[in-house]
Amino acid sequence: MQQREPQFGWDNTAFAPTQLAQDREPRALDVRFTGSGSEYFRIWIVNLLLIVVTASLYWPFARARRLAYFQANTVIDGQPLGFHGDPWKMFRGYLMMLALAIVYSVASNVSPMAALVSVAVLALVWPALWRASMQFRLANTSWRGVRFAFKGTLGGAYGAMLPAFLPSVVLVGLGSFIGAPGEESTLTEAQSERLSFWLGLSMLAFMLALPWALARIKRYQHQHYHYAGQTTQLSASTGQFYVLAFKVLGVSLLLGLVAFSLIAVVLLVGGGMAALTGLFGGEGGGKVSAALAAMTGLLVIGIYVTSFFVIGPYAVSRLQNLVWGHTQSADIRFGSDLRLLPLAGRTALNLFLTALTLGLYRPFAVVAMTRLKLEAVSITVTGSVDDWVAEASAMNDASGDAAGDFFGMDMGL
Repeated sequence: MQQREPQFGWDNTAFAPTQLAQDREPRALDVRFTGSGSEYFRIWIVNLLLIVVTASLYWPFARARRLAYFQANTVIDGQPLGFHGDPWKMFRGYLMMLALAIVYSVASNVSPMAALVSVAVLALVWPALWRASMQFRLANTSWRGVRFAFKGTLGGAYGAMLPAFLPSVVLVGLGSFIGAPGEESTLTEAQSERLSFWLGLSMLAFMLALPWALARIKRYQHQHYHYAGQTTQLSASTGQFYVLAFKVLGVSLLLGLVAFSLIAVVLLVGGGMAALTGLFGGEGGGKVSAALAAMTGLLVIGIYVTSFFVIGPYAVSRLQNLVWGHTQSADIRFGSDLRLLPLAGRTALNLFLTALTLGLYRPFAVVAMTRLKLEAVSITVTGSVDDWVAEASAMNDASGDAAGDFFGMDMGL
């Protein structure tokens, strides 16, 4: 029996596990925003003029141009996003939203009860519109030739929105019985007191339920983003949203305490100086009092502005980090490291320059803020993105064709 000679050639199968292990190593995707303020300014100014000339009817077309620009300049791993939305479908959705706004405005001026009915109707259809808007937006967004999709169900949209809308309907209903300011009430004093008590209690319940409602909304959104076989999940708990809310409240109370202390110091020092001036027969007591009033006013304004530039950016940065830091799929993990100081500084600079230029700095501000928020997000993948894309393309994944099943329109939500 003839023995086979030993083979000394390359055996490709011997290297398959090594290659597979390399493919499964986590890899960070570079996220950049390449837009510029000067480029977007040209788009913005033309959009603004056309919106004014057409009495706002050009707004959906302007929005389509804006989305196309920002997504074309959002570059992930060297590949930009694409936007494929039909402006005419966006126009139909805009007309529907405009009609709803007009109906609510007219109803609220007719009677409080009519306003209550219009709010109830709006609450009934809003979750469907909201879901359709997310479907449309994602289905018309692509990366590397494959479109995204939103897989959330209609029932899920209503379940997510219910905690936010139900208290609003209750508040409007209670307010309709009180009546508008200046109107003569038909209620007795005891009835008015009881109604005011229940209205205050409802507002307190609404405030306490806000973190829960926000958690449900964010969970519905971030658990249904889909791309090339990958569907995201949100692991953040409702308790983490309450912790965030209490942190924001704590920062607000701390700033209020600092503000109260500073105002008290100014009043004590200024009041003491005014008293001493009057005691020794000086004539500058009035000037000291005027200076004291001016200093107090400037201090109050400064504290208000400072709190605006601290509380808002703090809430925005911590919410983005919480949500995106807990969003992942089987092979994709997101993260976010949006810092407070850069965000607060950018917010202050944007507001100052926008006011200084009478609004003309607005497009530059939007681009700068978009870059700051977007580039704080990180994406880590396990496995080969090329394989996902190839598989999705081979399956002819046309999930983007169901671009919003509510008449296939974008609601701009």
